[in-house]
Amino acid sequence: MKGKPFHTFVKRVFDILVSLTGIVITSPVLITVYILLRLESRQAPAIYISKRVGSNYKVFDLYKFRSMVPDADTKINELDHLNLYSKENVAKEVVGVEQESSDQPKQDGNQTLLFHDDEMIEEAEYLRRRMSQNGTAFKKFSADPRITKVGSFIRNTSIDELPQLFNILKGDMSLVGNRPLPLYEAERLTTDQGSKRFLASAGLTGLWQVTKRGKADMTEQERINLDVEYAENESMWLDNKIIFRTFPALFQKENV
Repeated sequence: MKGKPFHTFVKRVFDILVSLTGIVITSPVLITVYILLRLESRQAPAIYISKRVGSNYKVFDLYKFRSMVPDADTKINELDHLNLYSKENVAKEVVGVEQESSDQPKQDGNQTLLFHDDEMIEEAEYLRRRMSQNGTAFKKFSADPRITKVGSFIRNTSIDELPQLFNILKGDMSLVGNRPLPLYEAERLTTDQGSKRFLASAGLTGLWQVTKRGKADMTEQERINLDVEYAENESMWLDNKIIFRTFPALFQKENV
C-alpha cells in the first residue's frame, strides 16, 4: 500500500514518545496500584502476564495489573453463561437478519450471500452455524465474580491497562489498533473475514472500544466488523480520532 512504510515509521515514533511520556506521568499511579495489589493478595503477583496474538499473528507477553483472583484463568470455562458474546447474542443476529429479509420483497439476489470455507451461503445460515458451534471466539463476562475489590476499580477506570505502555515502548503493540487476543480467542478466528483484523497494528485502544465499550448488547460479529474496518482504514488520522474518543470511554457504565 502506497505510503505504508512512512505511516509505520511515524506511528512508531509517536508510540515511543507517547509511551515514554505516559510512563513518567503515571509513575505515581503505577507504584500506588502495585502496592495496593500486593497488599490485597500477597500470594499473587501484581502484574499479570498473558500470551497474546497481535499484528500478523505475532505472539507476545502482554502486561496488565492483576484485577482478578490468582486462579482466574482456570475458572474461565465455568462462566460461559455470563459471556456477553454468547450463543444468545448470535441468535439475536439470526433473528435480525431474518426479520430484515422478511421485510423486503422476495426477489432473486435479495439475500446477502457470504463466502465461507469455499462455499457460498446465506448470511442467516452462516449465523445459525456459528450458533451451533461449541463456544464463541470472544469471551467477555458480565459481573465477573473473579474480579477483586481493587481490581474492580482499576478495571472500571482502565488503570489495569497502564502496564501496556511498556509493551508499546518495546514495540509489541501500538497505542491504537485492534486489541491483541488471548490464544484461545485468536485460534477461533480462522475465516477470511475474521483473520483480516490481524493485518492491523495491535493496540491499547481501538475502534471497537470507543464505539461499543461498556455496552452489553455488542455481539461477536459486531466486534469483528469493527476490527476489520480499522484494519482496512488504518491511518494516523483515524488513530488521532480514536485517541480523542478514548478519554470519554475510559469510565465504563457496566461491569464488563
